[in-house]
Amino acid sequence: MQKLDLSDILTHLGEERSEYFNAVSPPVMQSSNFVFPDLAYFRRAFSDELQHHVYTRGNNPTVEILRKKLAALEGTEDALVFSSGAGAIAAAVIGNVAAGDHVVCQRAPYSWTTALLKKLLTRFGVSHTFVDGTDIENIKAAIQENTKVLYLESPNTLTFECQDLAACADLARAHGIVTIIDNSYASPIFQNPAAFGIDIVVHSGTKYLNGHSDVVVGVLCSSKEMVRKLFESELMTLGGVLGPHDAALVIRGLRTLPLRVQRSDESAQAIIAKLEKHPKVAKIWYPFHESFPQLALARKQMRGCGGLFSVIFKSDSFEQMEAFVHRIQRFLMAVSWGGHESLMMPTIGFYNIPGRENPPIPWTFVRFYIGLEDPDWLWEDIEQALEGL
Repeated sequence: MQKLDLSDILTHLGEERSEYFNAVSPPVMQSSNFVFPDLAYFRRAFSDELQHHVYTRGNNPTVEILRKKLAALEGTEDALVFSSGAGAIAAAVIGNVAAGDHVVCQRAPYSWTTALLKKLLTRFGVSHTFVDGTDIENIKAAIQENTKVLYLESPNTLTFECQDLAACADLARAHGIVTIIDNSYASPIFQNPAAFGIDIVVHSGTKYLNGHSDVVVGVLCSSKEMVRKLFESELMTLGGVLGPHDAALVIRGLRTLPLRVQRSDESAQAIIAKLEKHPKVAKIWYPFHESFPQLALARKQMRGCGGLFSVIFKSDSFEQMEAFVHRIQRFLMAVSWGGHESLMMPTIGFYNIPGRENPPIPWTFVRFYIGLEDPDWLWEDIEQALEGL
């Protein structure tokens, strides 16, 4: 498969402008249904809905443009898009297991991946083992005769643990196991797992790929064979499709993807450089930070990190930590990340929720996402908040 230039992918790939009045932006084909000129075409279309426009639940022209761009970004043959990242993850896993099968998953993945394995698939006789994926020997030890899927998240999005992708791909291939990775943290700009031999790459496209905090979208990139298999079963049957209007918004987001991700990456490094010198900072989690235990692996697999990092602050008082969080004004308190706006997700917010156990992560832990604002302006906010900690 020919490697396309990034600018070509984001600006031209899939956009046959002569077919829609030479418009710069592709039209939103907001149609649920498509007609057939004759019976011969009718039969061809129904014999292969992945390649023809029959009904928007299957294949829509606007969505098809997005699919082509996403596959090219990840260096895979094809891609599918879903109405959420959780939908893409579920399709990838469910499509490759059956009752009696087993899944090996790196520990502490995305919460809805955990729910899929622990709450849903166990109802249908699919077992799982969570492992410390920082050591390939742990993964080897967890493989059983009935293991069908190795699920990776490298880095994860809290403490950023990595797995050796090439080693995992080789191990899985030797055992006939399908490898799946959530690549949301790095984005295709900074990491391409398929180049290391991973079979399926999934994303919460809500994050960097869309980048404007206005679309929820899931992405699945793989071979033509795997995409067809999952299209004809999990996508068409469960129906978790992305609508054409949302697809057009994601296409818009992709136009600036490299600029946004690189800006977040540079700004995050600038703020981390200031945080690491502050006496109230106990620890920083960031894959390219000198203290990160897997720094060499992270640099081997990734070209950058983006804007997401975590910090443990020094505080002996729960109330003092709450006050620190409330003094921060220029970061929005929210989950998710990858948009234009800077965010913080303090672990202390998950403490003392009625009916829920407190998380195992310290209450002095805060995850930050650095958006597109001036990093000096953001640092002023953190610095003034730290004065009272």
